[in-house]
Amino acid sequence: MSDLAVCVFCGSTNGRGERYAEVAAEVGRLLAERGITVVYGGGRVGTMGVVADAAMRAGGDVVGVIPDGLFDREIAHSDVTELHVVANMHERKAKMAALSDAFLVLPGGIGTLEELFEAWTWAHLGIHGKPIGLLDVDGFYQPLVQMVDHMVTEGFLKAESRDFVRVGTDAAELVDALVR
Repeated sequence: MSDLAVCVFCGSTNGRGERYAEVAAEVGRLLAERGITVVYGGGRVGTMGVVADAAMRAGGDVVGVIPDGLFDREIAHSDVTELHVVANMHERKAKMAALSDAFLVLPGGIGTLEELFEAWTWAHLGIHGKPIGLLDVDGFYQPLVQMVDHMVTEGFLKAESRDFVRVGTDAAELVDALVR
């Protein structure tokens, strides 16, 4: 196992088109080539499965964390380096955070957003000081970035808290920024 681990939040589906799966594969390969352990949601499906498979094909270590209730539903990935089965989603996120040095968020659905916002809130509250990166594939996260900027403008979020999340469009540059 590497001394450095990045938690990747992403989808349990591939989304529309091939682009999201292509980027997920690039991220998995990139992390493995840099000797960085991938920590992720433990599923074999969607972009999360793509990240895990690409990292393993590139010789990397992959640690999955999946709740018991999703073990069958998300088709747990039994071929990863380590697979932790936990009781629920709260334990999943806590375990993933404990195992990771940084968070990298790829496009995904409400579960991905929920994971992003929990990690972000924990940073805001000083629970952790780990860097968070948002990979904005083809403008996917631009509406969210605009909403967060609006929250700052309207006085509901301090700019310092907004800046806990680094937004980037290039996976390699974003990973480098997170693990410096």
